[in-house]
Amino acid sequence: MPPPVSGATRFARVRARLEAFDPHPGWHAWLYEFLLFGFKQGWACLFGALLLVLLLGTHYLYPADARLARYDFLVIGAVLIQAGMLVFRLESFSEAKVILAFHVVGTVMELFKTAHGSWLYPEPSLLRIGGVPLFSGFMYAAVGSYIARVWRIFDFRFPFYPRRWITWTLGIAIYVNFFAHHWLPDMRLALFAVIALLFRRTRVYFTVWRTERWMPLLLGWFLVALFIWFAENIGTFSHAWMYPGQEDGWEPVSPAKLGAWYLLMIISFVLVEAVHGRRKQR
Repeated sequence: MPPPVSGATRFARVRARLEAFDPHPGWHAWLYEFLLFGFKQGWACLFGALLLVLLLGTHYLYPADARLARYDFLVIGAVLIQAGMLVFRLESFSEAKVILAFHVVGTVMELFKTAHGSWLYPEPSLLRIGGVPLFSGFMYAAVGSYIARVWRIFDFRFPFYPRRWITWTLGIAIYVNFFAHHWLPDMRLALFAVIALLFRRTRVYFTVWRTERWMPLLLGWFLVALFIWFAENIGTFSHAWMYPGQEDGWEPVSPAKLGAWYLLMIISFVLVEAVHGRRKQR
C-alpha cells in the first residue's frame, strides 16, 4: 500500500486503508466497491452537507428573538466550517482556491438575480451586500468544493475533452447568458446544443477502488445537477431563500431549474480544471 502523498488531506490516509481492504471475491467485492463509492461521494459532499445541516438546524431551532439575525449566524457558521476543514486538513488549500472563486462568481450572480426578482432572501441581516446575505456565496462554494474534491478523490480523467480556450469561451458565454437573457433572447437551448456537440464523445473515467470505470460526461453532469436540485429544495424548504410563488407556502422548486444547474456544471468544470488540470492521458 503506497503511503499518502505529503500534504494530502486526512482523508488520504483513511482512503488508503479502505482501498487496501481485501473482501471475498464475487458479490462481496461488488458490494464493497458500491459502499466505498458512497463513502467517497459523502466525503466529497462534506462542505455542502454541513451547510444543509446548518440551514435546516437554524430553520427549526434558531430563536426568533435572537439578537443575532439567523442569516448572520449562517455567515459565521459557514466561515467556521470552512476554517475548520482547512485547520483539520479535511480540505486542501488548492480546493479552497476553487471555493473562493465560486464564492465570488456566485455572489455577483446573486446580486444581479435578486435585483431582478429571480429569487429573494426574506429575512433581515447585517452581513449582506444589497439584498444578498453573505452566506449565499457559500452555497455556490459548496458546488465548487464538491467538484474539486470528487475530481481528486476519484482520480478523474477526460478523454476527448475540448481544448481549454473552447471550454473557457463556452463557460463565459453561459455566465453572460445568465445575465443577458433579462434583456436579450435566452440562448439556453443554443448553449445546450453546443454542449452536446462539444462533449458528445467525452467520457469521465474514475476509479472507485481497483478498477477504472467510466460514464459519458454529459450524463455525469446531469446526475450532479439533479443532486444540486434536491439540495436546492432543502434550502428553500428551510426558508434560506425563496422563489416567486413560495412566499405563501413552500412548494418544490421547478424541475426547469435543472437546466440552469446543468449549465452551471460547465462553469464549474472550467474553474476546477484551471486548478486540477485535465489529465487526458495516463
